[in-house]
Amino acid sequence: MKTRAIWVLAGAVAMATSAAANDVVLRAGVHNVDPKSDNNPVVNVDSNAELSLGLTYYFTPNVALDVLGALPFKHDIRLNGGPTVGSTKQLPPTIGVQYHFMPHAVFDPYVGVGVNYTLFFDKKTTGPLAGTKLSLSNSFGPAVQVGGDFTFAKDWVLGVDLRWAKIKTEAKVDGNSIGDVKIDPLVYGITIGKRF
Repeated sequence: MKTRAIWVLAGAVAMATSAAANDVVLRAGVHNVDPKSDNNPVVNVDSNAELSLGLTYYFTPNVALDVLGALPFKHDIRLNGGPTVGSTKQLPPTIGVQYHFMPHAVFDPYVGVGVNYTLFFDKKTTGPLAGTKLSLSNSFGPAVQVGGDFTFAKDWVLGVDLRWAKIKTEAKVDGNSIGDVKIDPLVYGITIGKRF
């Protein structure tokens, strides 16, 4: 399934590159990663916002490649209905293909589909789990996006977007599995972009 998703995305990019390239938009802003509730029967993961960077490369006026990165997000991990028992940092780079409906308008709405890879690191335990070792597996899965760009000055855009990504990690404490933690977050973002 993972290999198939990569080939589908590569095929979409290849078809898009058959047309002449247009513009590049470099973006900076803030994105908030908001995990779904009921992540796991034992624990829940809190949300976090961080500075983000993005690049949108237009193959045609309507079709673009989008790359999203950010500073590491830090999430507290809590027992369901209880105290904080740990934390982790994660980097969730996401790449996708967008379709822009009105590329020459003041407001340009778009939709996108792609893939997300989430790397978990700097895992710590506290409270009832202090002194134990927390392990979280990395995640690979699909991602979708809706958003829009407002042109507010020559070559400058204000972007807003909403993303969803399939993020699932197997959590272990001292080598003992507590099951999959299904994060599957909504990611809200606002950016300022410069078109080149």
